Amino acid sequence: MNFELTPEQKMVQEQARRFAENEIKPYVEEEEKNHAFSLERVRQMADLGFFGCGIKEEYGGNGMGILESVLLAEQVAKVSPSWRLPFNMQNIGPALTVQKFGNEEQKQNFIPKWVSGENVGFFAITEPNSGSDVAGMKTNAKLDGDEWVINGQKTWISNAHIGDWGLLYAYTDRDAKYKGMTCFLINLKETPGVTTQAIETKLGLYSAPTGEVQFDDARIPKDAVLGEVGDGFKICMWQLNNTRIGCAAGALGCAGGLIDLALQYCEDRTQFGRPIGQFQMIQSSIAELIVEHHAAQLLVYRAAFLKDQGKPNQYETSMAKYYSAEAAVHAANEVMKIYGSWGFSTEYPVERYFRDAKSYQVVEGTSNIQKTIIAGIAMGTAQNR
Repeated sequence: MNFELTPEQKMVQEQARRFAENEIKPYVEEEEKNHAFSLERVRQMADLGFFGCGIKEEYGGNGMGILESVLLAEQVAKVSPSWRLPFNMQNIGPALTVQKFGNEEQKQNFIPKWVSGENVGFFAITEPNSGSDVAGMKTNAKLDGDEWVINGQKTWISNAHIGDWGLLYAYTDRDAKYKGMTCFLINLKETPGVTTQAIETKLGLYSAPTGEVQFDDARIPKDAVLGEVGDGFKICMWQLNNTRIGCAAGALGCAGGLIDLALQYCEDRTQFGRPIGQFQMIQSSIAELIVEHHAAQLLVYRAAFLKDQGKPNQYETSMAKYYSAEAAVHAANEVMKIYGSWGFSTEYPVERYFRDAKSYQVVEGTSNIQKTIIAGIAMGTAQNR
């Protein structure tokens, strides 16, 4: 059992750290203030190979695995949790899913353009009345000759209003329930009957585009199906088990960034004639956060390692996603208290991390959903896949 990263993995970490410090940090506060998102930066990240992890070389992959993607995303999220998002949208979400379930033509047509950043990816699952209950979605697709006609609405979709090609989940046979859902490849910008709009009434992640998609008799080709008709629920669950590890990596970065801010402030801030880091109550908080952060890292890295080995990992992934999210929120709460009134101020980045951290308890399956999965596998009522 070897807990050390390889020299190559340490290089990956350092590359991401430098990129985040040099290309994101100088602009992050202004971009967050303006809800700004840079497509140019997505392509910069792509040029550095950030989106090729787990992808075969013939489709633009870089020879690295999911663990390397976690290391990259963690370092970026330490500076900006918003900029963790492209790792899921370009790589771990659509690209890996098409590589797993797509035919050769689909793989050749779509994966390289997500990996290169030429196409902005997305996946549309959540609806106004179906979040954790994926099978409760209402969006439907009906075959009309050589085309599928889609009607319905998706909401809280990352990249909805800027996305090009991505994945859409809809019912093709509602009577078949779980076996009646299908996954489609769709272009949101070029498909008549599709309208999108941004959601900017968010607590945090201001530079991570989020929006709604409306389908009104939108028509896509019959061969736009990913996998087989009726495989959508299976594909969706497989995809979420991957994208959850991307969220867990973001939570690690968010907590790590908060801890760095706390350590610096403990040196700079003085009260009663000495740095606040010398007070035992402050030391107690710092110790708790560091232990939780290291424990979360072990969980997340192990889940990613198991994915790269092709071994069952849903149990480990849900533990990693759950614990890293809770640790990030705890870090945000404690660091804001350490900063006192300045933590409540927009003059310091603590309040931004505080807002961003809450997202990890919700996205890609809430903390309650993760606990349900963990308990089910532990008690033997569900299988670890």
